[in-house]
Amino acid sequence: MNILVTGSNGFIGKHACLKLQRCGYNVLPYDLDKTEDDFRNYISQADFVIHLAGINRPLTTEEFYNGNTNFTKKVVDLMLALNKDIPLIMSSSIQAELNNDYGKSKKMGEDYILAHLSHPYVFRLANVFGKWCRPNYNSACATFCYNIANNLEISIRDRDYVVHFNYIDDIVDTFINIIKDDNHDGSKDILSVKPVHDCSLGKLADLLYYFKGEVESERHLPLIHDEFELKLFKTFLDYLSEPGQTYNFAEDNRGSFEELYKSKKWGQISDNVAYPGITKGGHYHTYKKEIFYTVIGKSEIKQRDIKTNKMIVDVVDGEHPHLVDIHVGYTHQIKNIGEINTHTIMWISEVYNPETHDTYREDIEK
Repeated sequence: MNILVTGSNGFIGKHACLKLQRCGYNVLPYDLDKTEDDFRNYISQADFVIHLAGINRPLTTEEFYNGNTNFTKKVVDLMLALNKDIPLIMSSSIQAELNNDYGKSKKMGEDYILAHLSHPYVFRLANVFGKWCRPNYNSACATFCYNIANNLEISIRDRDYVVHFNYIDDIVDTFINIIKDDNHDGSKDILSVKPVHDCSLGKLADLLYYFKGEVESERHLPLIHDEFELKLFKTFLDYLSEPGQTYNFAEDNRGSFEELYKSKKWGQISDNVAYPGITKGGHYHTYKKEIFYTVIGKSEIKQRDIKTNKMIVDVVDGEHPHLVDIHVGYTHQIKNIGEINTHTIMWISEVYNPETHDTYREDIEK
């Protein structure tokens, strides 16, 4: 399936294109670096459109309407001219409920799509946060993350002001689930991405300062109390990245494994996702130290001393999380024994190096 993504070089666009490619779709990326011919060719080839392009920080008021309303009309009109009766997802904004030029330009684009297309999906997004978001632009979360990570001051006008947040991965997953669905009837209603996380600016700053302190401490890992804190921690770690480090993502029918943070001094932190009933692991280390911390779902962590066969079993729950030390010389595994996907934050004492991996396979039940 060919997926046209407008605004492909933007914050959401980059995430969407990469995830779509990982899912096996052929992505047609359209942004300012493409020509009018490219635009027409992409629409003619497309089986689905994700319309993300827009303007939110213009130099003039007119740019709001040119970048949001008029370009949206251009997309729709060309689809109609080419007889492309295909689904379209639009990323609008909760600002469309407000009487400002950005909101009004988005609302006009929404109305045009809903009036002219047969299979529309119009999403009003909250404030989007996640890795790769540009700081000191239009995201308080990105600015706070960058400044706190780099020991710069932040400015908060009202600590009690509550911001509504959507996490970037939740947005992309919602869009991809629509594409995967056999039913592409669309909706004439305004849609939203769930969950929406509410957090005051004061609490946001406090959490980020806490994360910074814990990562730099001997503990390396903060206590994570809920889903929003996990997403915020993963976001914050991106702004602590050292130059030249690469971060890997792997996904298969068991779940996924995403590297979040690497430091020659502090080691490596990763997010391990396991589907219900899935077991991962079955190896031991001779000198590397690990800590497992399940923050969502329910996990059973088993360790067996390869010398004495002594067995240690920990059952951990994201609702009442605690750290589990993985002992050197113990073969270990982690199993999802709950009904939802587990997220386990894993710290290892050094950055993974395939040449000195110190990982040796051995069945836990041997």
